[in-house]
Formats: sequence, C-alpha cells, structure tokens
Amino acid sequence: MMKGRKLISRVALFLSVVFITSCDKYEKVDESKEMFMWFDVEANFERLSYPDSIAYYLDKVKEAGFTDVVLDIKSITGEVTYQSDYAPYMKDWHGVERDVKYDLPRIFIDESKKRDLKVHASLNIFSGAHNFYERGIIYTDEYAHWQSQNYWEGEIIPISEMHWNYNGMLNPALPEAQQYQLAILQEVATKYSDFDGILLDRGRYDGITSDFSLESKKMFEEYSGITVNDFPDDILYWEESNDEYEWKRGQYFNKWIEWRAMVIHDFFRDARETIKNVNPDIGFGAYTGAWYPVYYELGVNWASKNYDPSQYYDWATEDYKNSGYAEMLDIYLSGLYFFEVTIAEVEAMNQEAMRTRGEAAMGEGRDYWYSVEGSAQLAKEVTKGVVPLTGTLYVDQYQQDSEQFERAVAMALRESDGLGIFDIVHIIDKDWWDVLKRGIDKGLE
Repeated sequence: MMKGRKLISRVALFLSVVFITSCDKYEKVDESKEMFMWFDVEANFERLSYPDSIAYYLDKVKEAGFTDVVLDIKSITGEVTYQSDYAPYMKDWHGVERDVKYDLPRIFIDESKKRDLKVHASLNIFSGAHNFYERGIIYTDEYAHWQSQNYWEGEIIPISEMHWNYNGMLNPALPEAQQYQLAILQEVATKYSDFDGILLDRGRYDGITSDFSLESKKMFEEYSGITVNDFPDDILYWEESNDEYEWKRGQYFNKWIEWRAMVIHDFFRDARETIKNVNPDIGFGAYTGAWYPVYYELGVNWASKNYDPSQYYDWATEDYKNSGYAEMLDIYLSGLYFFEVTIAEVEAMNQEAMRTRGEAAMGEGRDYWYSVEGSAQLAKEVTKGVVPLTGTLYVDQYQQDSEQFERAVAMALRESDGLGIFDIVHIIDKDWWDVLKRGIDKGLE
C-alpha cells in the first residue's frame, strides 16, 4: 500500500545527442532498432522558440544515431504550441515569449524531415494544469469542473487544492473531457498530417486516489451493476496510525480498478479511430511507465489482451485482461525508470539489506523488475510481442553517474526493441553526448 505522505509524482523527463556540421554528411547509422529522442514542451521552451536552435539540436540528435524524435505539443497545463480551435496557445514560459503566429510543430516537422528523422507528436492528454504555478485549464471557470476529485487522507478534494502535486489531472471518465481531447487529436492529425506518429502521454488517472467524484460513482455503478452505499469507503478507505495515513482496499476495490482500466481502454480505442480516420498512415502510440505490478493504480492496462494479470496479482479481476490496449498500439515507449541496471544489482542490494537490517515486517526486498533489465523483460512478457517495445530512460535519475547511465543505455537497447531518451534537456545540461553515444554503440554490438 501507499503511505499518504509519500507521493509518486511523475518526473519531468529530458535529454539530447551529438553535433554535426552539414546535413548532407551524416554517418550511416544502424537503423535496426528505432531510437527516440524526446523534447519536453516546458523544459525546452526557450531552445524550441528559434528555428536555428531547433536545427542545431536535431543535427546533434541525428549524429548520435537517433532515428526518431518526439515533440511535446500539448503541455501538462492543457495549452498547445500551435493555433488551435479548442485549446489555448502556450505563448510563454518562464519569461520566454513566442509570437502567436509561431508554428512550432510545422518548423520541427520540416527540419526533422530534412534530416531523415521520423517525427512524432506527444500530447499530455488528461493533464490540465501545473499546480505549482496555478496555471492551466482547470484554473478557468470553463474547465474547472473537469478536474480530478481525489480521495486524500479521508477527504475528497479537488486536485487544484493539492499544491504538493504538480500535475493537475482531469477526470478521464467524463464524456465531455474525452470529446474535447478527441477533437484536439483530430485537429493535430488534420493540420499536421505528416507527423509519423501521435503519442498519448498521461493517458491515465492521477493515481489510486483519483477520481472519486459523484459522476464517477454513477458511471461505476452503471458499469458494474453494484450500488455503492458507503462511498467512497466501499472502494477505498484510509486508516490513520501515528500521524500517518495509509489507504486500504474496500469491498468493491477490484471491480473499481477494472472499470477505470476499461475507461482508459475505451478512450484509446476512440483516439486511435479518430487519428486513423484522418490519416491511416499516422502511427498511434503511448508512453507509460514499465512498473506493471503497480501501474493499475493509474487506471491503465498497457498489456496485451492475451496476458491475464489475475493469475499473478490479487488486484486484478478475471475480466481485467479485457482492458489491455497493447494491440491498439503501433508505437510503445515504456519507461524503464530504475537506477539499477541489472537484475543482479537488485539481488545484491536485497542481500545487503537482509544482512544489515532486521526490522519486523521488513519485507523481502525489491522484485527483479526494479531494474532496467528486469523491467524490460517484464514489459515484453506483458505485451506478448504485439507491439515493438521501446525501452525508455529518464536521464536525470542517474544524477552525475555517467557510467551507470551508459550501462543503462546499452541494457535498454539489448533488452528491448529500441531506445527512448527522456529528455534531451538532461543530456544538454550534463553534456552527456559522448556518454550517450558510447552506450548506444555498446548496445548495438
């Protein structure tokens, strides 16, 4: 279970690659595995505000051996980087301003195509604010009612009041919120039909405490045929001990988990259909974390329908497997977000903990999947080979340990079908271009 005070917040991700002087003189790179470099919308706002800067960093990415680039075009605030009929334009960030006519996606696509890089759009789908700055669509009267209502330490509160949680998520189950996102996806596929792919990021719930609005209660009851008399405690409740809160499972918890996963599954079905109806050649993809045994807390089942988690996990119903959406995906980036690279490192860490610690109910340590190697293996098992698995790393997780990062890059390439780097900003800030290139070379040996 999760301690109330200990939030799992998804970290902003960043990266980068190496330099070249002429677009006509690139080295031949090994394209047997696709390699994705991610450009986060906020972290790279300034460097993406000038066409010559975009060209410079795409040159570095190309020389490092990357085949694909991913451009965030819809921020966690709900703002977008192009002129939209639906979403507000993101014209500034941390003192840097853009002209309203600045068309970042068009510039980025054109420059990527010049370098023979496949280019993908990323959209933060069910995110509606950056709570640290009180900025985003849920801070407007028009969309405030879409925000997630979280059951937190015994109280249901709007997520905009949870100022320790930077990510102001929406309630994904609301039909009007879904239709809004589908309209944006259709708009992107129409305006920028030469994107090679469109990836959904944050296509999920905020966490296990989300969403406990009355609308969600009603939709769950309609789905399950269950009348929830004690809401929300019949689903999830809190216990307090020594000034700490811990959530517990109520009697309908597992069915609730199943319903939430079906909400996301059905939205992904509609999103894929929306994009493919505009242009069937645009790949449809997703970006999630690789920690499947606990990812149900986010309302997401990225597994194949042929994988039955009820055989392994006590939170899954027999019907939970029907919510698996891997078969819908053309592109899948899986976050192998672990400092330990090998399964052996995790085992050694567990043995050391057993030697040095003896507290009651300490537990048996970390599972094998708390590693780049292990999480990649588990993700491949769960997805059953129905979609290529791109093992993705969060660069800042390695802090200043360049050797460990180099090993992680090589392992991600060996154990998955490709490599994703999240995000270019960390490669730039750490000046790890050479480290990255060495890791790639070792992974492709």
